[in-house]
Amino acid sequence: MTAATHSTLFPQTPDSADAVLEGLDPEQREVATALHGPVCVLAGAGTGKTRAITHRIAYGVRAGILQPSSVLAVTFTNRAAGEMRGRLRQLGAHGVQARTFHSAALRQLQYFWPKAIGGSMPRLVDRKIPLVADAAAACKLRLDRGELRDATAEIEWCKVTQTVPADYPYAAAKAGRDTPRDPAEISHLYAAYEDLKRDRAVIDFEDVLLLTVAILQDRHDIAEQIRTQYQHFVVDEYQDVSPLQQRLLELWLGNRDTLCVVGDASQTIYSFTGATPDHLLDFRVRHPGATVVKLVRDYRSTPQVVHLANGLLTQASGRAADHRLELVSQRPPGPDPVYTEYTDEPAEAEGAARRIRELIDAGIPAAEIAVLFRTNSQSETYEQALADAGVPYQLRGAERFFDRPEVRKAGVALRGAARFGGNDSLLDDAVDLPSQVRAVLSGEGWTSNPPAGSGAARERWESLAALVNLAHDFTAANPKATLGDFVAELDERANAQHAPTVQGVTLASLHAAKGLEWDVVFLVGIAEGMVPITYAKTDEQIEEERRLLYVGVTRARERLHLSWSLSRSPGGRPNRRPSHFLDGLRPGSTATVGRTGTGAGGGIERGTLTEVPAVPRRTQRTPARCRVCGRTLTDAGEMKLMRCEDCPSDMDEALYERLRAWRSVQARSSGQPDFCVFTDRTLMAIAEARPDSPAELSRIPGVLSRKLQRYGTEVLAICAGQEGGEGDEDD
Repeated sequence: MTAATHSTLFPQTPDSADAVLEGLDPEQREVATALHGPVCVLAGAGTGKTRAITHRIAYGVRAGILQPSSVLAVTFTNRAAGEMRGRLRQLGAHGVQARTFHSAALRQLQYFWPKAIGGSMPRLVDRKIPLVADAAAACKLRLDRGELRDATAEIEWCKVTQTVPADYPYAAAKAGRDTPRDPAEISHLYAAYEDLKRDRAVIDFEDVLLLTVAILQDRHDIAEQIRTQYQHFVVDEYQDVSPLQQRLLELWLGNRDTLCVVGDASQTIYSFTGATPDHLLDFRVRHPGATVVKLVRDYRSTPQVVHLANGLLTQASGRAADHRLELVSQRPPGPDPVYTEYTDEPAEAEGAARRIRELIDAGIPAAEIAVLFRTNSQSETYEQALADAGVPYQLRGAERFFDRPEVRKAGVALRGAARFGGNDSLLDDAVDLPSQVRAVLSGEGWTSNPPAGSGAARERWESLAALVNLAHDFTAANPKATLGDFVAELDERANAQHAPTVQGVTLASLHAAKGLEWDVVFLVGIAEGMVPITYAKTDEQIEEERRLLYVGVTRARERLHLSWSLSRSPGGRPNRRPSHFLDGLRPGSTATVGRTGTGAGGGIERGTLTEVPAVPRRTQRTPARCRVCGRTLTDAGEMKLMRCEDCPSDMDEALYERLRAWRSVQARSSGQPDFCVFTDRTLMAIAEARPDSPAELSRIPGVLSRKLQRYGTEVLAICAGQEGGEGDEDD
């Protein structure tokens, strides 16, 4: 398994800013040098998007245009963030923050909590399922393990789409979600879960984003402090942002446009988590002056693999398909994809294992082979088949490399040898760094020959062998490196979660394979009912399944095997057929009538400042002035009240208290802190303005369109003196 790059592990650091640009193609160079204004990079699979954006940051830093501490690069996984940090370090761009959305938000929340909220920040729970189980028990709901997992996923979806418990049934129906239980039960469970968190003084990962958003919306001074710190933003995998993450990004940016986003709508495969490509596809509409760069030169895959990938999207429909990119392979020709039909699933697994054994015997490293499937439940059959064939394997998504016990012990041993190696007889015959590492790790269980078979012993050996191989690569790039230098490199990689390659065939779901690549990929179980999955009913869901298969195909560099079985068990009824996504692509099949034409080619589109038909975008406001004395307001609290702090207030105290009472009821029913409904300042502003129409209410700072839609009727009723407006917990 390797990350989505096929370059040397330890390239030399460029000696100048101009040297950072060497080796980039024209479009990648355009990305790297477009350092001002909004930039949107539409990057097809294998086109070097990570290379382009890391060189962009590094070029800006090395040229003195960007201050490292002023750049925040965000992505979606710790692995991707770690890889980005590692690449920036190799390019000489030290000090740049590369984090996930959650990591960046958590850091800010921890720092500003005492100032914004006061006291200690609640404990962050790393697993929701135990809490959801307790909430289910409180609701007298009996959920099996599968239902518990699915209900937890629904709660996560609600939070990233900013859906409160009372709104869940409507929102789930509108989104076409396949709910694990009756929507009213999920709504009740969600509310109980939020109550339980509040009672136990804990928060979850989605709360990190929600609370950070709430603080930045309410405390303009804190928002400005963050905006002063971070001047430039880069967002990778932008097609996967949720509405909540987009809102956080907008608050980080403020009124600036120093933003570069990178994504591919054809790789949108996480909509079930709340991700949407709309932000990527609407970027030019929201930022008419943006530069758009399209990367279509595919450096990863052979023309044969690219042809299949392009063909998969030819019959796609929907908005993402309208913006698809036509990839152009930059590699020499390779073998055609292989399509194989089997009688049953065990035969399919045995056939794949047999072919993999042949490939390994022919000299292809096991780490350069992957078996990808639609659901994790398919893994066990392939684990058994590979073990029977004597093929080592690793499960993608298992324990992180540097957290493995044997790797931690090896690190301690290497650190001790680096410190006191002169007195260690183990190192007497070691003449260079690789032999020193081999000598030290031999005491931890490494041997020159791997143990037979698979299992825990083989997995431990593979981990140690990965460290030995890394020592060889490190020495090749740094001939004078010492054991201490190697230990420092391991520490850097552990902090970045930049794991070395483990020698074993990778078993992974299609979702888990995103962002990775191998020389050889086996796509298994490509049958109707599995790809697309049987519960994909709507056109949007089926198109996402097509994109998921597209992601699987584009993981392969040279060889691609696609297979399916006619029945589940030996002797079973052969009632399955190959996925209709392959119609017209696999030999002997007929193309389904669908869309025609080709996708977009590569190139650069310069921004325009002319008006573009647009989705509504926040307009620049005129300077806020005190409505009493007319002075220009700069303080966030004064701007919300629309008056100076020391100017006389005409607030209706009784109305203010009624609004506070109503807010408490709303917060309790939605499972949010009071200030997430409306802040005290906003309630004071309402009590002073006493609006009598939605238009007047909308002009009060803090009353955004979503809150106006949800709460406007009740707030106006309270302002009119109607006690019934104090809220209904069932609303």
